Amino acid sequence: MHQFTLSAFADEISPWLETQMDVLDKFNIRHIEMRGVNDRPLVEHTLDEVKLIKQRLDERGFAISSVGSPIGKIGLDEDFDAHLDLFRHTLKIAQILEAPYIRMFSFWMPKDEDPQQYWPEVLHRWQQLVAAAEGYDVTLLHENEKDIFGDTAERCLQLLEALNTPKVKAVFDPANFVQCGVTPFPDAFTLLRKHVVYIHIKDALFATGDVMPAGLGDGRIGDMLAELAACGYQGFLSLEPHLADFSGFKALENSAITSDKMDHGEAAFTCAVNALNSVINERGL
Repeated sequence: MHQFTLSAFADEISPWLETQMDVLDKFNIRHIEMRGVNDRPLVEHTLDEVKLIKQRLDERGFAISSVGSPIGKIGLDEDFDAHLDLFRHTLKIAQILEAPYIRMFSFWMPKDEDPQQYWPEVLHRWQQLVAAAEGYDVTLLHENEKDIFGDTAERCLQLLEALNTPKVKAVFDPANFVQCGVTPFPDAFTLLRKHVVYIHIKDALFATGDVMPAGLGDGRIGDMLAELAACGYQGFLSLEPHLADFSGFKALENSAITSDKMDHGEAAFTCAVNALNSVINERGL
């Protein structure tokens, strides 16, 4: 049996917590990377609302693998002071939820300009974020994302090494690298491996950028998981399938993968789980 712990962006199943947990129960997935819940972003909830969410998670036997925050997904011309306040609120949310990680980004870059000219400001902002997180038992995860500063493996590494703190690690998203024209495995993975503590399971095609079920794109997810297993990785694999608009999904609606009792979100998630399990089984992990 593989040593990976599965989690999921359950808001891709449903906007409602109870439905999210009902579906995850079917797959014995006990962790959620919480981004959206009860029909709005988690970070927009009050702390009292978050306490009620935590109470319900505890009652159902679920835990939070990471807060899927939007921190760092603003332009450099937007109000950073307000964004920093949102981050401070997010830290309190993570504390209530007992989340070990907060997923974050490194700011949208002006289109058609060299991101390196904005490096000093990106670093300065991240240093402020790290300072704000002091005193909280949480690790900040930088995610590679198209069109932010850290969209290539080299710039992800630049940020991680400049910050040089155990407080900041990397979440590795193969599909996002594919969509940036970066080879996720072995190139990006090898460069970032020592910083990677969390994996997003999302695949994509170089030719079109389309998101695909795990193993059907160019992310070489099977090779990556085999390498992780060989290295003794025991962290999270967080399903972020983005398959609601997957071009091949309609064909699945009449297949054995789905049933008439499933709505679109549950069916897409079922497809994602089955694809990942197929990759794991094929590799004997």
